Order: sequence, then structure tokens, then C-alpha cells
Amino acid sequence: MLTSRPIIYKGLSERQVEVLKWSAEGKTAAEVGIILGLKQRTVNFHVGVAIRKIGVSNKIQAVVKAALSGAF
Repeated sequence: MLTSRPIIYKGLSERQVEVLKWSAEGKTAAEVGIILGLKQRTVNFHVGVAIRKIGVSNKIQAVVKAALSGAF
């Protein structure tokens, strides 16, 4: 069950936060896809959108900024 959050960091969707959270746990895009029932391409799409919204250069930076902001 998804819980509502009072503030979503930088306008990230719940799915984008979820993908970044699993990435922070060390999961690859393929593993995240299996966990969430998504294709690897879809996971990479969500990561790419999150990177653009947060304004960073790569997935690691997106994960760190989202985590430090309290997004997960």
C-alpha cells in the first residue's frame, strides 16, 4: 500500500521515489523491474525523469539527493 507523503521532493511521483528507493538499496534496474512488476526500460525511464526533475547528472546523485531530502 502506498502511503501519502506531505511533500514529494522536487515533484517526483510516487513511482519515481519508489524506483530511487530500490536503487538506494543496491538493486539494478532489472531487479527493480522484477520487484515492481515493470520492464527494465520502464524503470530506466522513471530514473531518467527523476534525474531531470532533481537536476543532477546521474542516478547515484538522484538517489543521494532524494534520500537526504527525506523522500524515503
